[in-house]
Amino acid sequence: MNRALSLALAGALGLSLLAGCGGSGDSATPAPSESGSTETTPVETSSGSAAGTIKIGGIGPLTGSAAVYGLATKQGAEVAVEEINALGGLQFELDFQDDEGDAEKAVNAYNALIGDGAQIIYGCTTTTPCVAVAAETYAARYFQLTPSASSTDVTAGKDNVFQICFTDPNQGITAANYIKDNNLGSKVAVIYNNGDAYSTGIYNAFQATADEIGLEIVSVTTFPDDTNADFTVQLAQAQNAQADLVFLPIYYTPTSLILNQAKTLGFEPTFFGCDGMDGILDLEGFDTTLAEGLMLMTPFNAWGEDERTVNFVTEYQNAYGGIPNQFAADGYDCMYAIYEACQAAGITADMSAQDICEALIAQFAGEYDDAGNLVTPGISVDGLTGTGMTWSRNGEVSKAPVVVKVENGVYVTQ
Repeated sequence: MNRALSLALAGALGLSLLAGCGGSGDSATPAPSESGSTETTPVETSSGSAAGTIKIGGIGPLTGSAAVYGLATKQGAEVAVEEINALGGLQFELDFQDDEGDAEKAVNAYNALIGDGAQIIYGCTTTTPCVAVAAETYAARYFQLTPSASSTDVTAGKDNVFQICFTDPNQGITAANYIKDNNLGSKVAVIYNNGDAYSTGIYNAFQATADEIGLEIVSVTTFPDDTNADFTVQLAQAQNAQADLVFLPIYYTPTSLILNQAKTLGFEPTFFGCDGMDGILDLEGFDTTLAEGLMLMTPFNAWGEDERTVNFVTEYQNAYGGIPNQFAADGYDCMYAIYEACQAAGITADMSAQDICEALIAQFAGEYDDAGNLVTPGISVDGLTGTGMTWSRNGEVSKAPVVVKVENGVYVTQ
């Protein structure tokens, strides 16, 4: 795609997104700089950025075992920022810092971003770092939107923290019902990471729902962390229990080992996972034929044929190569959700982070009276990962997950 066509598509997409906005931001949108450049360096002040650019601080793993997720959320967001800035008016600058998937490093990254004048926090990518950073943003009143940290612990008790991904309980409930409704397995085994909030949260909701609907679980085994390399005991127990489906609410790295070791054991159930498994087809050194028939829940299918998806995938490939995964799409949607909320609220770059925070909370969650009744609904956003996305006061997004199956090395929506 050439530059002119890319910008034309960006403009068209931006206008279509604004059409669903909860209010018009035309009168409040600042004019571009006199030079017309989108590469301006904001002047830091105590009340915000004086150069017409909103400074967004991003946090996620760019190195380490979860780097596939962090790089995707960073790059998806960058595609959106380029499109948004090409529209003119309000400009975004994204400074994305590596947390290596570690909570302490994430807080250090947050402090560095705030020191550099960040006004909005984008991230974190994974749950444990995001819980730690959310405590900081809540205390300091910085608006925070995470693309992929799905635990309810991220937003619990914090009115300023919102999610673009669906929550862990939502995934667990949906997975159990989908497996039951579609007769995917009569005897279900579960292997989950009991040292991880994401994995445990999904499992707990899955187990509770399975009990309610009569889905038989014949084996439940755990492992302590994602560095675990041997799953033969867990797989043998599931095999001995004659499980015909194994539910894996875990990330793609341990999943790749489980699939390989299951083949060695001659164990061939249906494997069913959640959004943390997205990215397995891009894992370096992984034999993708092992994933044939794997099913997972994800809100984004890069092989979709709708115009929005095709345009995003094309732009992403031109910029970075490779097929964007769900985390890239989540990052893209985050930037447009922030943009729409800023437009609707009349946010300007000279506002303090605290004033921006309160204005964006009202746009995402809506406004309520003293009795807790909704007075003004929040924004509704059409994106790559869902149409008509809205948010509750507890930061949870409302949108339905999609189940895909790996067939011939690509996702096929079920």
